[in-house]
Amino acid sequence: MECVVTGGAGFIGSNLVDALLERGDGVTVIDDLSNGSRENLTGALERGATLRVIDVRDPGAVTEAFRAAEPELVFHLAAQVDVRYSVERPADDAAVNVLGAIAVLEAARMVGARRVVNSSTGGGLYGEAGIRPTPEDHPIRPLAPYGQAKLAAEGYFELYTRLHGLSTVSLRYGNVYGPRQDIHGEAGVVAIFTGCALEGRRPTVFGDGHQTRDWVEVGDVVRANLLAADSDVTGAVNIGAGRETSVLELIGALDEAMSSGSMLEPEFAPERRGEVRHSSLDPSRAKRELGWEAGVDLRQGLRRVLPGR
Repeated sequence: MECVVTGGAGFIGSNLVDALLERGDGVTVIDDLSNGSRENLTGALERGATLRVIDVRDPGAVTEAFRAAEPELVFHLAAQVDVRYSVERPADDAAVNVLGAIAVLEAARMVGARRVVNSSTGGGLYGEAGIRPTPEDHPIRPLAPYGQAKLAAEGYFELYTRLHGLSTVSLRYGNVYGPRQDIHGEAGVVAIFTGCALEGRRPTVFGDGHQTRDWVEVGDVVRANLLAADSDVTGAVNIGAGRETSVLELIGALDEAMSSGSMLEPEFAPERRGEVRHSSLDPSRAKRELGWEAGVDLRQGLRRVLPGR
């Protein structure tokens, strides 16, 4: 079947594109290459994927690309993901994460797409949750404009289901890591720390290092997208391991995964505004309604991102 993947040249998106091609789907990638790269799609383009260099904030261009592709399935991953940027420039963040989502929804509606799978966030929405692991029905209290924009986007996906009958689902990810994550990027602690280890630099820890996250490997996230696309589940679904791991524990696990044991002692810096201290997602609904649960252990996943391991 024909699929559109927005943000398909990025870290998660390009891994999803590969999985779709592997099962025989046709794929059109929409990406402005501001964070993603053509290199992530080298193999995919050789196997027949199409890349359209488009900004999702341009609804006319998005609609034109959808009309050319006529997708049955749409996977929306294009996003502004830097929490600090969202704090500094909330309107720009919303332009991508809210208006971009609306442009994709309108295009999907106009071409009669069967199903749209939206990539959302868990920790960014729940804030400092009173229950951990946190279920989907927990009160939403974002600490940064990034989470607020993602919440608004989720609302539009549910609105298009009610108003237009468009089948949609929003996957709330934990902290995703794995192959192709930018080691010099602004998002992705695992990738950044891996880069430090490989380059012999001391990793910077913002805060005391006891803040926790729910890390989930990208292959598990790709599998969740495929299962969600083939289901009729609607609303929000958590996609996480359901376990908390502190930043210092992560550094220790990465050190174990390095055969040379070359991970350096971290440097500490002040906490950053808008970032959640503790986060863990309850994946019960995903297991119950999608048949999904995380299958890659953190230490196993870390070995996958280290060259030669």
